[in-house]
Amino acid sequence: MMPRIVAAETLDGLAVDDPAAMRSRRDLRRVHHAMGTRSIVHRALRDAAAARRKTGPLRVLELGAGDGSLMLGVARALAPAWPQVELTLLDAQALVDRATIKRYGELGWHVVAKVGDVLNWAASASDPLLPDRATARWDLIVSNLFVHHFEGAQFAALLNAIAARTDRFFACEPRRAWLALAGSHLIGAIGVSAVTREDAVLSVHAGFRGNELTALWPTQTVDWQLREYSAGLFSHCFRAERVGVNA
Repeated sequence: MMPRIVAAETLDGLAVDDPAAMRSRRDLRRVHHAMGTRSIVHRALRDAAAARRKTGPLRVLELGAGDGSLMLGVARALAPAWPQVELTLLDAQALVDRATIKRYGELGWHVVAKVGDVLNWAASASDPLLPDRATARWDLIVSNLFVHHFEGAQFAALLNAIAARTDRFFACEPRRAWLALAGSHLIGAIGVSAVTREDAVLSVHAGFRGNELTALWPTQTVDWQLREYSAGLFSHCFRAERVGVNA
């Protein structure tokens, strides 16, 4: 058994314009390609196309969105089925450039990039990112290689906020397993930097396995359909949907 160990990753402590951080963010695109993250996310989200709102755009929030490039790849695959989407990209750093937002616009997706601490978002009495924050919920909240950064009371607060503010949630996270750990130690083979190599190992140790996210998901007041599963060689996924939600 591998106990879950959450440790601060090097990239999170670097300034936006630090050359090592800029290199590591470019590395992440290679990592996502090697892990098949875009395909995993696309497969998980495409089934929700049938439940898309008929009277308005789908409202989607990505937590820890980085530079927005991963979700852009997913958007290209989903656009034929999801022609109207209002996507909010939340990250602690301002990483989404105008060119990326323009590419989303070419797909018919309206994108807003927000900078903020996700724990501050979770602690807010109402969702500060929704215009009608008092009554509305997100149709979908997504996270990719993000929620494994949290544990304990902070993680519980984050999951409670997500459950209260969305009808559907999907997370694609590192799988905490010996094969994934071995892969993280060999990630230098795809040409990534020392920062990325170190953080890859830490990510696996902080990842998930079995039904760990299911056990942590708050279900006290709402019925949810939950599914937790392995994807590809290195990823662990979690899906939650409100029972009887009217899209």
